[in-house]
Amino acid sequence: MINNVVLIGRLTADPELKTTAQGTSFCRFSIAVDREFTRQGEERQTDFINIVAWRQNADFISKYFNKGKLIGIQGSIQTGRYTDRDGNTRNSFDVVVNRASFIGPKGDSNNAPVENTFDVSNVSDFSKVPEDDSELPF
Repeated sequence: MINNVVLIGRLTADPELKTTAQGTSFCRFSIAVDREFTRQGEERQTDFINIVAWRQNADFISKYFNKGKLIGIQGSIQTGRYTDRDGNTRNSFDVVVNRASFIGPKGDSNNAPVENTFDVSNVSDFSKVPEDDSELPF
C-alpha cells in the first residue's frame, strides 16, 4: 500500500510548538494549496490542508516558518474519528509530516517561487541560429 503526499503551499498561521504529557513536541497548522485546474472565467480555487508535525520536524517548522511562508511537505494522510461537543461523530484528515523543506530562493522574505523566464519578444529571426552546436559552452 502507498500513502504518500507531496504538497507545496503557504502557511495560513504561525505554527505553535506544543508538547504532549510525555514530552514529545508537535505542532499543528494548515497550508493553502492552489488547485492546478481553473475553469475559464473562474477564480483559482484553494484547498486548506491540515498538517501535523512531530518531534524534530515540529521543532524545525516552528523555528523557521511562519504565516505566509512557502513550505514543501512530504508525508502521509492520517484519518481519525472524534466526537464533537454536540455528540456528533466527526472524521478528521491530516497530513503527517515526514519531511519539510524550504521552497524558493534563500533570503527571500516572502519565499516566492523562483521563475525561470526568457524574454523572446525581441528575437525576430531564429533562422540565424547555427545548426552546428559544437561552439556552445554546454
